[in-house]
Amino acid sequence: MEMAFTVRLLLLLIPSFFVVPISVFSQTDGKVAAGASLSATAGNNSSWLSPSGDFAFGFRQLENKDLFLLSIWYAKIPDRTIVWYANGDSPVAPKGSVVNLTANDGLVLTSPQGQQLWKSETIVGVVAFGVLNDTGNFVLEDDNSESLWETFKNPTHTMLPGQDIEKGGKLSSQQSETNFSKGRFQLRMQNDGNLVLNSINLPTEFANQPYYASGTTGESNSSTAGTKLEFNSSGYMYVLRENGQKFNLKAETVSARSYYLRATLNFDGVFAQYYHPRNSTGNVSWSRVWSLPDNICKMVVESGLGVCGYNSICTLKSERPTCECPSGFSLLDSNDPYGDCKPDFIQGCEEDELSPTKDLYEVQVLTNIDWPTSDYMQFYPYTADGCNESCFSDCLCAVAIFRSETCWKKKLPLSNGRVDIGLNSQAFIKVRKGNSTLQVPQLPRPDDKKRKNQTALIRVGSALLGTSAFVNFILIAIVWLGFLVIYKKKHGKSNQQVLDLNLRSFSYEELEEATNGFKEELGKGAFGVVYKGILQIGSGVQVAVKKLNFVLQDSEKEFKTELNIIGQTHHKNLVRLVGYCDQGQQRLLVYEFLSNGTLASFLFGDTKPSWRQRIDVAFGVATGLLYLHEECSTQIIHCDIKPQNILLDDYYYARIADFGLAKLLMMNQSQTHTAIRGTKGYVAPEWFRNMAITTKVDVYSFGVVLLEVICCRRSVDMETSSDERAILTDWVYDCYLEGVLDAVVDYEVEPLQDKTKLERFVMVAIWCIQEDPSLRPTMRKVVQMLEGVVEVHVPPCPSPYNRTG
Repeated sequence: MEMAFTVRLLLLLIPSFFVVPISVFSQTDGKVAAGASLSATAGNNSSWLSPSGDFAFGFRQLENKDLFLLSIWYAKIPDRTIVWYANGDSPVAPKGSVVNLTANDGLVLTSPQGQQLWKSETIVGVVAFGVLNDTGNFVLEDDNSESLWETFKNPTHTMLPGQDIEKGGKLSSQQSETNFSKGRFQLRMQNDGNLVLNSINLPTEFANQPYYASGTTGESNSSTAGTKLEFNSSGYMYVLRENGQKFNLKAETVSARSYYLRATLNFDGVFAQYYHPRNSTGNVSWSRVWSLPDNICKMVVESGLGVCGYNSICTLKSERPTCECPSGFSLLDSNDPYGDCKPDFIQGCEEDELSPTKDLYEVQVLTNIDWPTSDYMQFYPYTADGCNESCFSDCLCAVAIFRSETCWKKKLPLSNGRVDIGLNSQAFIKVRKGNSTLQVPQLPRPDDKKRKNQTALIRVGSALLGTSAFVNFILIAIVWLGFLVIYKKKHGKSNQQVLDLNLRSFSYEELEEATNGFKEELGKGAFGVVYKGILQIGSGVQVAVKKLNFVLQDSEKEFKTELNIIGQTHHKNLVRLVGYCDQGQQRLLVYEFLSNGTLASFLFGDTKPSWRQRIDVAFGVATGLLYLHEECSTQIIHCDIKPQNILLDDYYYARIADFGLAKLLMMNQSQTHTAIRGTKGYVAPEWFRNMAITTKVDVYSFGVVLLEVICCRRSVDMETSSDERAILTDWVYDCYLEGVLDAVVDYEVEPLQDKTKLERFVMVAIWCIQEDPSLRPTMRKVVQMLEGVVEVHVPPCPSPYNRTG
């Protein structure tokens, strides 16, 4: 008796992260006959085990000892992680609740007063047994062992190996780490075959736009559409297509023999696969194999919240988000770190007017932070000081964001706040004086700059006068050393300088370490090789590092001048340059890393992008080129526009890459090994004719890319079934003349329903690829024609001298 009591006591004392463990009652085959029951009673609970004892089904006692969760969990690991629970809308059951396994209704959960709290779905048949398999699936079976209901078909937040989600199925996150009620995030297998992650606006089921999508819709070919999401017994997770092919969510996995595996939609919207040693000793935690999306903080919800609450700021740490209130704000609920932040002061036009003093606010400055959906006014072109002053003097303005010569004024509440090093922005936050809660750099009001300098000098003087001669000597020495350090930083070696506009100078050793010895290659071209790297800033920032083969054989000063010009280019459709390396013979450029790859892989992959996505890409490339040609401080001709040099950001918006190489590289570098720049199939004819090179060479290349975007096929395809289709520009013009644009889009339904726009886009492309540069429109006119604000006339034959028909 004493030994039994001791064992039970030890089981009760095993530590758990968020629940108090309970004792278990084992079955040898995992089967439980109809009529069995379990009760939620503290200290005297039992559970039903799988044959191996890996999983348990029963009541888990929560931190509040009077509350329980009917659930399935890992029985052999210390934290006993929950993988399924009943009644997601209201999962918690009071002490004394009972679950009965009935013949007619399956599992029935009732309160101590006999009120039905939950039951398994309507059962067609008679339940003979409940079976908890070693896969973690609890199945209700009839006498013939046919499944009548199972937890795998009614998942909550977790998938296990051997489980799949059919079309229309979903996972729902819990609200927080300790609150198991349905949260704001979903993983859904849509009826069109697309697997998506999206948020919902509780308490409704209104689904916001996805922040991740597999793209397995099969819009152009139904055989490539997804049928279900599978988590196979080997640990791989993929969308199975109609044609039997697999779209892998991630390539990584670990052995299912040695480890427990699970894939969980966490309360913060991150979907991740985890592993845990099966035969571990001690308190070993779960490790992550992979997660989606790469940065949940960049999720933007137009009509709701991001990961964090209103007025909060999301920061990615170890691939999981954390939330923090800005200076002058604090959590509305101190127990909910992911919740709303409230201002610690009253701000309003009437309140400001009634205040006895008019010097009410100070400005806190944060870098690379934005709340992208809260602005009510935008200014362009503008300066940082003007942006700061405009918000400071506006009683409605709470925050102003400045980047790329643009100022956005925002008012409370602020939503979708996030830290993003790629923003290169300043946030001017207006807070009442005396109410700051965080120590952050301050930007003085425009009329206070002199006062601040004078105050600093007075403070230094006071400190010196109020100390002994020896201490004064030490202070003077420290100040003098400080001036020497500052001077050396400003006038020292050039490879340690920081160029204007926050372009950072890296040493070659820094970039070698960041890229792990230039190990992971992202792409290769005639101008150099691009490697993936991680800068050790905060939790690590992913970058793309390009090692240049050749650069201009000019002085170091001119190289820096060119970099400064490139550094001043900031546009939503350009890939941002973060920094550079100019050390000895080494020349490297450091760009922001974009996770969705090149336009080439997007257009020419197995699944054709939607017509809407292709339209957005066309506009993005066009507006990016317009900026380079007409709107940045120095005109830049890209010289090598092609799908491989156009990248896609987290939201599949087009971003032009390598635009700076046009200024940095020697004229004799090209992929065609001639005295021109560009790539076969995209090069304008004037490169071959000793003509002046103007922005019209980019217009020509854009026209070719626009046709590729429309048709989702390469400009030159010698493997095509017919010779007349091999050259895309010639074939599309022939189709245009013959009035058979249906063939151009391979008879897709969506673009043919938008045939006016389809025809307009084809006509614009034909104007762009005219052999005579003077006939080509400028990029400004191209944008206007694409938008439909300028009429597009019938284009002439683009190559009249080369056509024989």
